[in-house]
Amino acid sequence: MTGAGLLIALVAWLPLALKRLPLSLPIVCIGIGAGLFLLPQVTLRPLPMLYPDVTERFAEFVVIIALMGAGLKIDRVFGWRRWSITWRLIAITMPLGILAITLLTGWALGLPWAVALLIAASLAPTDPVLAADVQVGPPKTGDEDEVRFGLTSEAGLNDGAAFPFVHLAILLAVAVPAGKPWLTEWLTYRVLWEIVGGIAGGWIVGRIFGWLTFHIPAKTKLARTGDGLIALSATFVSYGLTEIVHVYGFLAVFVTALTVRHTHREHDFQADMHAITEQIERLAMMVLLILFGGALVSGLLAPVTWRDAGVALLILLVVRPVTGWLGLLGHHADRGEKMTLAFFGIRGVGSIYYLAYGINHMDVADPERLWGIVGLVVLLSILLHGLTVTPIMRSLDERRGVDPDAKATPPPGLQGPAAQASR
Repeated sequence: MTGAGLLIALVAWLPLALKRLPLSLPIVCIGIGAGLFLLPQVTLRPLPMLYPDVTERFAEFVVIIALMGAGLKIDRVFGWRRWSITWRLIAITMPLGILAITLLTGWALGLPWAVALLIAASLAPTDPVLAADVQVGPPKTGDEDEVRFGLTSEAGLNDGAAFPFVHLAILLAVAVPAGKPWLTEWLTYRVLWEIVGGIAGGWIVGRIFGWLTFHIPAKTKLARTGDGLIALSATFVSYGLTEIVHVYGFLAVFVTALTVRHTHREHDFQADMHAITEQIERLAMMVLLILFGGALVSGLLAPVTWRDAGVALLILLVVRPVTGWLGLLGHHADRGEKMTLAFFGIRGVGSIYYLAYGINHMDVADPERLWGIVGLVVLLSILLHGLTVTPIMRSLDERRGVDPDAKATPPPGLQGPAAQASR
């Protein structure tokens, strides 16, 4: 109980304390986890290969909460032209990244092609959980420049868009050795049905929750409760119902969030719903990263070779920036914005979930090595992007003529009476 209480205190306090430092909350959490699990009294080894089902389910929970939060805080009205930067990052950058990482890990590391594709599908999407520092601010704060919007919307959609490639890796590993057809099933079921069904299911659930929250008679609409937990309800209902009918729940949750946000964009209750999802997300993220830090000191990276480490660096420093830049060719933005969008392809909890899901659904000869490679990429991403996010985003704001200190607001949970009075 003491540890849980201290963790909750850190959830509330650390984001404010780290606001101006070139240091991120995930880095601190990993350090806490490493120190905790180095204590001789702590005998638990939180390695994902020892707890595959728990790893998959916990990472899944963190991701869906993050997707709801990401959708609720986007102010920009949905539209094909207004969201053009998103389509570039989803339709060009991510597939190119999957192709490049598959070829790189297949040729340089000698992995079977199905396993290389699983690694690529796990590492290509931008993470919605750890990318909070480069995302837009809470609803109606106006903190939504092109870079922050692009990274937020990309992180919200590409988790669902990457899932067909995870399923393709599983199909190749299972169906090809058995001589079974796989292409038709993948295109019709895993791509067409699950994507379209996920979007439709998320929209339907979002419309229902939006109507119940904002548009039924005033005495009974949910917005009058002032209880942002309704966002958690919408998350679980959207994800649960769509997964029951075998469509992409990640995609559905994000679409549900966008739909609820659209039903009454200016209502103050939007901020209440976002606040509760962000607090739950941050708490769950900190628990997961503390366990990740424990896994690092328990031998997670032991199977990693120098060649694996070199490939991990190439994925972060070459593959994402180059594919990001290619996806943005022709987009009307200055060079600094394009470079920032291309650079901040943060890898994290989504990669952990996809790898756990893939390993739990296909036979992998050396899962420890795969966990080591993905764990190293996630660690390097947290360190690289965490140390650079504050100076880069502050510099970007200053070039846009925006004072990063003037627009800074305390994170949810710190906006008590004193903070409100100071406004």
